Amino acid sequence: MAVARSVGKVPENSHLIGLPLTLVIRALPKRSILAGAVLLTGLLLAACSEKDVATPATIIEDTSIGYATAATDAPSTLAPTTTIAMVAPKDPKECPPVDGSGPQKREFKAEPPLCIDLKKTYVATMETSEGTMTFDLLADRAPRTVNSFVFLARQKYFDGLTFHRVVKDFVLQGGDPKGDGSGGPGYAFADELPRAGEYKVGSLAMANSGPNTNGSQFFVISGPNGSSLPPSYSYFGQLQVGKGEDIIKKVDALSPAGDGPPTKPVTIISVTITEK
Repeated sequence: MAVARSVGKVPENSHLIGLPLTLVIRALPKRSILAGAVLLTGLLLAACSEKDVATPATIIEDTSIGYATAATDAPSTLAPTTTIAMVAPKDPKECPPVDGSGPQKREFKAEPPLCIDLKKTYVATMETSEGTMTFDLLADRAPRTVNSFVFLARQKYFDGLTFHRVVKDFVLQGGDPKGDGSGGPGYAFADELPRAGEYKVGSLAMANSGPNTNGSQFFVISGPNGSSLPPSYSYFGQLQVGKGEDIIKKVDALSPAGDGPPTKPVTIISVTITEK
């Protein structure tokens, strides 16, 4: 299993992992939190591990992109999971300044409250040592994931981190404060999964270590091997046309002979969020 490693506290419904998916998916109410948890647990543990995203050679039936290992599982055709309601902040100070002017912070005790405005759109401009990539964030389909990413970006969480894992024609993986695929923000949150076949080059998704273990590690799909991943990773952003395809190719070209750190460091200088 390539992308797999737990980040922070595992959601309380994690005990459902392993239950036979076919026994419960159709029976439970669509809006049921339990249904979402069970559905997620059944999604093949191709967990996008923060250290490994299954290498191209192992991408046969299932590939994981997570915190530590790559695996192969049968592609899923399940529909996106239901998002569990987020909690509004009790105090506005729980959310970082919208302009990102606050101090840098990388350690948190819990998933952030709802800090984005679901009626607005968000764009992330990621400046790296190899150039700049601009992504449209998909808050309409993955509000929980976008909320966490925006929250961390406004905390300057990603500034100075690296793409610690690059696999040619597969993924560029980053967002780990430890730089070795084992780190995270101190919390984990639920999946918001796409349908099979929705990933494409330039897609921005979360690495994980299994159902509901999203933290801060993410990956950018860099080629056809990544596009063929099973829908086990929260898809929350897409590269804008003409805003970074060349940078993805430049970083992808730095992949080692196999799987691991790029042949030269690729640093994330900053992630700037634009709210409209």
